[in-house]
Amino acid sequence: MNVLVIGANGKVGRHLVRLLGQNESHRVKALIRNSDQAEALERLGAETVVADLEGTVGEIAAAIKGSDAVVFTAGSGGKTGADKTLLIDLDGAVKAMEAAEQAGIQRFVMVSALHAENREQWPESIKPYYVAKHYADRLLEASNLNYTILRPGGLTDDVGIGKVATGEELTSHTISREDVAAVVVAALEEQQTYHRAINLVSGSTPIAEAIRL
Repeated sequence: MNVLVIGANGKVGRHLVRLLGQNESHRVKALIRNSDQAEALERLGAETVVADLEGTVGEIAAAIKGSDAVVFTAGSGGKTGADKTLLIDLDGAVKAMEAAEQAGIQRFVMVSALHAENREQWPESIKPYYVAKHYADRLLEASNLNYTILRPGGLTDDVGIGKVATGEELTSHTISREDVAAVVVAALEEQQTYHRAINLVSGSTPIAEAIRL
């Protein structure tokens, strides 16, 4: 599978590029905003293509054309304001969906956030981020794409353990970025994840088994 990663230069994205680059079943292309980011990602095994989520849908579609799947793990980051969250985490995500449809790509994996679907559980301190994730998820669910939405808990830089917990009754609230990336790889061709939103935290069930539950 030819996998296009949007947000490849982020912390989850870099883990994902590395894992895909090591996987003989996949080829990985990294969409980057700045060509200065290319060398590091190419060392991880990716081909790179330059496009900006604040550009046009047509420009993004041209950049991702030829891929079999798109993974959206981009984010404006915690140091920007609500305006950038709106432009990247919401509008950028929707542009990516529209671009995938325009380019004839059906498979789309979205890295969202735990409780994005439930307004009652949004932290006040980062509410704009949750608003963006909520509506991006809803628009993906309403699209014609073959989607999977992954909703990880708080992200850590711990080494991945290859085991997670899914479902509604979760005792943990965090997960390593490396494990999130590993779940993306496992979900790409796992039909049990199609047209589903999956809560995701650190746990005791091997990833391949957990995402089929």
